Amino acid sequence: MPRISRGAFITVILALLAGLAGGWVGSGRALPGRHAQSLHEMVHHELQLTAAQDRQLESLEQDFAVRRRAREAELRAANAQLAAAIQARHEYGPEVEAAVERFHAAMGALQLETVQHVLAMRKVLTPEQAAKFDRRVSEALTTEQP
Repeated sequence: MPRISRGAFITVILALLAGLAGGWVGSGRALPGRHAQSLHEMVHHELQLTAAQDRQLESLEQDFAVRRRAREAELRAANAQLAAAIQARHEYGPEVEAAVERFHAAMGALQLETVQHVLAMRKVLTPEQAAKFDRRVSEALTTEQP
């Protein structure tokens, strides 16, 4: 495997840190005053759900919350592995590469489960509710974050 230069290594690390920071800012944790309505809030406050729909969605949300917490724990573990690998070697090597791949796999799994959850939520809605829901999901996926 070819050795990566120190500059390239630093670039990879900075890009990873920037991505993590962007995710943190985008989650709203860094800018609490700029809270956009979540999909959950929109569904429960704007779609005029029936009691049966509300129960179905609550069940889906509880199940997803458990899976999401597990995926987030895996992301934290991958970050810890990456930190340890960087600290041990101070270069891009097999250990760093494995940690980055672990992080990407966990992030991909979280994204897949999130999409599956959103689609499962949609199945509970009426066609009229689903149209509003679809617009909100589309906006969330295409609107640039500040």
